[in-house]
Amino acid sequence: MLKHNKVWPLLMGLVALLALAAIACNGDDGGTSGTQTPRATGTATAGTPAAGIPETSLISVSSPSDDQPSVGLPAGKIVLGSHFATSGTYGAAFKPVGEGVKAYFEFVNAERGGVCGRKIEFHPEDDGYEPAKAQEVTRKLVEQDKIFAMIAGLGTAAHGAVWDYLNVKGIPDLWVMTGAHKWAADPQAHPWTVPLLPDYMVEGTIQGKYISENFPGKTVAVLHQNDDFGKDGYAGLLKGLDPSKNEVVGVQSYEATAVSVGSQIANLAQTGADVAVCDCIPGYTAQAIDQADRLGWEPQWFVDYVNSDPLMFSYTSPQTMEGTLSLQANKLIQTDDPAIQEHIRIMKEYSDVAPANFSIVGQNAGALTEFVLQMACDNGALSRKSLMDAVESLVDYSPADPKYTLTLPGVLITVTKTDHLAIEAMRLLIAKVVDGRGVWEYQGELISFSE
Repeated sequence: MLKHNKVWPLLMGLVALLALAAIACNGDDGGTSGTQTPRATGTATAGTPAAGIPETSLISVSSPSDDQPSVGLPAGKIVLGSHFATSGTYGAAFKPVGEGVKAYFEFVNAERGGVCGRKIEFHPEDDGYEPAKAQEVTRKLVEQDKIFAMIAGLGTAAHGAVWDYLNVKGIPDLWVMTGAHKWAADPQAHPWTVPLLPDYMVEGTIQGKYISENFPGKTVAVLHQNDDFGKDGYAGLLKGLDPSKNEVVGVQSYEATAVSVGSQIANLAQTGADVAVCDCIPGYTAQAIDQADRLGWEPQWFVDYVNSDPLMFSYTSPQTMEGTLSLQANKLIQTDDPAIQEHIRIMKEYSDVAPANFSIVGQNAGALTEFVLQMACDNGALSRKSLMDAVESLVDYSPADPKYTLTLPGVLITVTKTDHLAIEAMRLLIAKVVDGRGVWEYQGELISFSE
């Protein structure tokens, strides 16, 4: 890897940390019939929703209301809600996700006449990425706005404060925007929750498999955030690594409130590891790579997918990042792919937020919602139960029209009663310098966790 010594711009790092905590971090464990043709490929078989709704919640609950078919379905409408940060420290990072969902729903209403003969009424609520606020706005969405389903609730800590409530109420909790492993770990305990983002543990497993297959005999060091995000990634890495091929010689963690990871990198550098895995958000990732460079430690870096955005090259130089590996499941915003160009058109037409990799994720959630709603209608009367039947019947889902396919070729979604992991494959990215500019480029074939 090409490296150049430079002084770490601490202020930029702190700004990056605050603004791009990304979806990955700061989490403690805590009817009508339709006529449209579903716009996706794959097969679907009708099933029944899982049982086992928890009896307790972090928010006081009443009896599930799924036996009231009219809830969330006023005449000619489907009422959907979401919670995510649009203001405060995290708003700049997270708002494009919700705007991607919102813009796609407005596109569906305006250019496709809605879904199931109904228009989508979307109620996004700002929770400031705070668990207590997430509880407040979720209660409002459920008890006042009477939503039919929660779509793309964002943030590990924030959504962790409300998912019990949604499951007790029997409200579909779809396409959760955080990769924490717990969302899909036990579908019997939380049958109404289905995440969308790649599971951090799945990602770590893919990293481990790749390292053992491509760097046999090389030693490995790990820096991870000390929360669900980092711990899940590290656990997955250990699962994927072949211990007969690779030894982990050093592990360091940092708190999400830390100013610097300099001491951790100094400790890892002493191991002389050949490969360094960073389950970190962008600000800390940039610090880690720069600090290693200053110390003369030049491992092969492998960083979490939340870093695979062109903005990363503004936090550290493209030359220092060159050769760094990451993973992604979606097409990248800077490409001229027809689906990306259509996404840009939709965002320009129906949103005042600039299209980005995060808004791509939002559109993916919106398109999945449109598809499962139509499937539920085609199978009979629309209800929360029939919606979950449709979700748990997804087999190799991908939009049929490539104009709206924003996931990579071969990234297909299958969900069953016993498996709520949506995305289980990603492709390798490598950081390169092209004409002095940092770019991420795909290389190699799709890597599947399920194989």
